[in-house]
Amino acid sequence: MTPDQAAMQAAISENKGWFYFLGILLILLGIAAVAFPFVTTIAAKVFLGWLFLIAGIVQVFHAFSTRTWSAFFFDLLIGVLYVIAGAWLAFFPLTGIITLTFLLAVMFILHGVLQGTIAFNIRPYVGWIWMLLAGIVGVVVGVLLILKLPSSATWAIGLLVGINLIMSGVAFLFLPNAAEDA
Repeated sequence: MTPDQAAMQAAISENKGWFYFLGILLILLGIAAVAFPFVTTIAAKVFLGWLFLIAGIVQVFHAFSTRTWSAFFFDLLIGVLYVIAGAWLAFFPLTGIITLTFLLAVMFILHGVLQGTIAFNIRPYVGWIWMLLAGIVGVVVGVLLILKLPSSATWAIGLLVGINLIMSGVAFLFLPNAAEDA
């Protein structure tokens, strides 16, 4: 075992309680998302809308408070764009689900690729395969989500968010167990 591998194993072993906590929390949140996929879809969309709306309002205030700045107009336009997009997402919960589903699918694919990268970075370590599996599932979930559009948009976000959370939770649960076995 290399010194880097030993340090990684020690860090995981020393913090296994946090790994277990995170794994269990992600699994429970995933189960809730799978049990209520439409509610999860709408909640995710409305939450994202509020984030954009708040960011847009702050950006508009920023633009007016820095009127002498040479980029005032563009700053204001970005703020207005955020306000419009945020209000649309937050106050019209059944519209835009297809677009959000597509964006979420892209996020799953990127998340899966990053988890796969983590897996290969810790590959000599015994538990690396669980991270790789979670990454593969993330990519597959993202691709399936794109392939099933538009018909699956009302339930797919919640279901697939749940599956992704459960798989990530399982990966974090098994990683400390592998540290003890190594």
